[in-house]
Amino acid sequence: MRFDAPLRFRSGAVLDAYDLMYETYGTLNAARSNAVLVCHALNASHHVAGWYADPAGKGAKNVGWWDNMIGPGKPLDTGKFFVIGVNNLGGCFGSTGPASHNPRTGKPYGSAFPVVTVEDWVAAQARLADRLGIETFAAVMGGSLGAMQAMQWAISYPERIRNAIVVAAAPKLSAQNIAFNEVARQAITTDPDFHGGDFYEHGVVPKRGLRLARMIGHITYLSDDAMMEKFGRSLRSGAVNFHFDVDFEIESYLRHQGDKFAEYFDANTYLLITRALDYFDPAQDYGGDLARAFARARARFLVVSFTSDWRFSAARSREIVKALLDDRRDVSYAEIDAPHGHDAFLLDDPRYHALVRAWFDNIHRETAP
Repeated sequence: MRFDAPLRFRSGAVLDAYDLMYETYGTLNAARSNAVLVCHALNASHHVAGWYADPAGKGAKNVGWWDNMIGPGKPLDTGKFFVIGVNNLGGCFGSTGPASHNPRTGKPYGSAFPVVTVEDWVAAQARLADRLGIETFAAVMGGSLGAMQAMQWAISYPERIRNAIVVAAAPKLSAQNIAFNEVARQAITTDPDFHGGDFYEHGVVPKRGLRLARMIGHITYLSDDAMMEKFGRSLRSGAVNFHFDVDFEIESYLRHQGDKFAEYFDANTYLLITRALDYFDPAQDYGGDLARAFARARARFLVVSFTSDWRFSAARSREIVKALLDDRRDVSYAEIDAPHGHDAFLLDDPRYHALVRAWFDNIHRETAP
């Protein structure tokens, strides 16, 4: 969808016009009361569920990143709800981003693309909702960075969201989390092929930096127990080879993930999204008081955390819950005992999925004509 009205970013920068790539699933009811916005995390996109047809005739491909959660008969049932997925501004899957054409220069935006924040994304999503004729979302849902967007929706547009589903989140990043993001950014910006963010003009991609950034990130998404269970100290060849190439299976796995990521993700997008993570802090404008930040919210909240998530620990989710309770807001909290680490919000945990299904079943009963 094309937007020609300028968008002013929180930084003060202005984007004169932009595109938002989005997908919808299911049918918007006559009352327009069953719309659910699903916000993506770091390296995901608007393609939240289902498969794309392969035009080469080799079968379907590219399953949506939350396909186990969203679809016909799934916890977020597209037979009942009209689900919207959006690729955020600054992304690399169709929405205007650093690789897009800059009409002022005739070149890709590159390093000139404005630094974006969660607030900017939510403002753009609200404009998309306006165009689609959706005044109020039945729910805004997300995990990790997507959950931060759900929280920001409840603060920025309290009258336009009835439920916020906040999964594997934190009210702001810890110093350790910012540190991980900075190491990943340094891996990219110090790659000789980065060229200050204008690598498009040089016909190269900073793949080495992207590989390292992805490897660093992937370590933080998994728990120690999950890594040990999946890989342990298994040797790839069955014996120690006394060299610095791949010896352990975990090394092979991380390199594979890094190589795959570097083939499809944009380096500048990675910088922008990790910076948006760093900057998110709704309490900042309220003297550090999260309850004051949430005082505007009117939505009911479902907050879900996972015991083995050390990147966004359960204690951080409980900070969100406490602030909402201090405001006497309607909030339900579930702490799921799961071994998978931060990535647990993307996996098939029966208790977690049953909880989300029950929550949406309740919403459906309220929104059904």
